[in-house]
Amino acid sequence: MFFWPLRVYLEDTDAGGIVFYANYLKFMERARTEWLLQAGVSLQQLADDSVQCVVRSLQIDYQQPAQLGQQLQVGTAVKEIRRASWTLHQDVRRNSTLICEATVRLACVHASSLKPLPLPLVLLNVLQKEIC
Repeated sequence: MFFWPLRVYLEDTDAGGIVFYANYLKFMERARTEWLLQAGVSLQQLADDSVQCVVRSLQIDYQQPAQLGQQLQVGTAVKEIRRASWTLHQDVRRNSTLICEATVRLACVHASSLKPLPLPLVLLNVLQKEIC
């Protein structure tokens, strides 16, 4: 599992200093991007090849609130690989306390037609190394 650290900033919170629920999706997106970059997948190269990775579906479960200034960690793990899509488990934790967790299914599509594409080999290789 890949872990990405982050700090909760004022811009992430509502008026009460609690992380706004939609911002967890941003945290997870950033963690996915950092994970792929660390694994050697160039998102720019995929874009240059007219490949986009899009969220196909998402299920999220909120357990605890996170607050301004807290240090969090976003975990990312590969759960399933298909021909044109893959499924990740992602969670956000404060130390060992689970804040929220999600199942995210992503798909590769052609940038202009938005039709499904087989996973590019560079991405498939990374996913196969990381599957749980």
